[in-house]
Amino acid sequence: MLLRFAYQDFLSDRELNNSSEANMRNHRQITGQFIDYCLDNDIMNVEDITSATIKAHLLECKERGNNAGTLNTRLLRIRALLNYCLEERYIESNPAHKVKRFKEDVKIDVFSDQQINQMLAYYRSLRRKEKTYFSYRGYMLIVLLLGTGLRRSEILNLKWSHINEANLSISVYNSKGRVDSTVLITEKILKELLYYRSFCESYFSKLSDYVFVNRENTKMTEYSITQLFQNLGEKMNFKDVRVSAHTFRHTYCHRLAMSGASPFAIQRLMRHTNIATTMRYVAMWGSDLKEQNEAHNPINTLDL
Repeated sequence: MLLRFAYQDFLSDRELNNSSEANMRNHRQITGQFIDYCLDNDIMNVEDITSATIKAHLLECKERGNNAGTLNTRLLRIRALLNYCLEERYIESNPAHKVKRFKEDVKIDVFSDQQINQMLAYYRSLRRKEKTYFSYRGYMLIVLLLGTGLRRSEILNLKWSHINEANLSISVYNSKGRVDSTVLITEKILKELLYYRSFCESYFSKLSDYVFVNRENTKMTEYSITQLFQNLGEKMNFKDVRVSAHTFRHTYCHRLAMSGASPFAIQRLMRHTNIATTMRYVAMWGSDLKEQNEAHNPINTLDL
């Protein structure tokens, strides 16, 4: 089977199965680069790809500066392509399974309280001085991300109809339009949402179905939210942490762990499908928990 045709079949299959816009973009960019590498090296048929081919491509990417995490992402995308080829019987085995993941230096960045307050203060100042929609939107984004741990795609697809004021919850929908999970919110978050909605109603002639929109009152795009956090990061100039939607999600998880929440509670609130994912976070912040225990253990106040 010609590699180019197998790749196009793979993309069509992903689109047919409602793969997200972000996933499709990654398949075209990351997997597409692997396809180009194969063709440049005269590998025209999918069955001619070997584990050595994949390793050579990843090595070339490493030499260009890709870190272990990025290389593992590339390997994951290549595996997905070849798994599809295996299912379609274009190949008899997946050579990517013989390629081991790169060892990553596991470090997950989270925001400090000072950094959070600095970002919120920045948007509060903008709201007070300029009263622009973008200042209200930026403030609400931070509050909602920090208070719920919602993913970037979930933020972008959030509609006002998904918010249940009575039950203090948000319904998260999957790509097929069905409720995938329910996210709890607090009274304080609901109050901020209602205040933000009131501003949107007065700012735009018509309230959009979507909670977060662009200047045209249309659904906010992945590009625009990436630009928003990139611009915020440049203004904040934090030295040790990247300003992104995922960092807010990690911070939410970190605060749950630091507050003493059980791994099972964290799993439910973070909506991890596998408890092992949750335990990675708990183990990573174990030293922080130990320090907190040393500082605040009630036995410290007893005269033994």
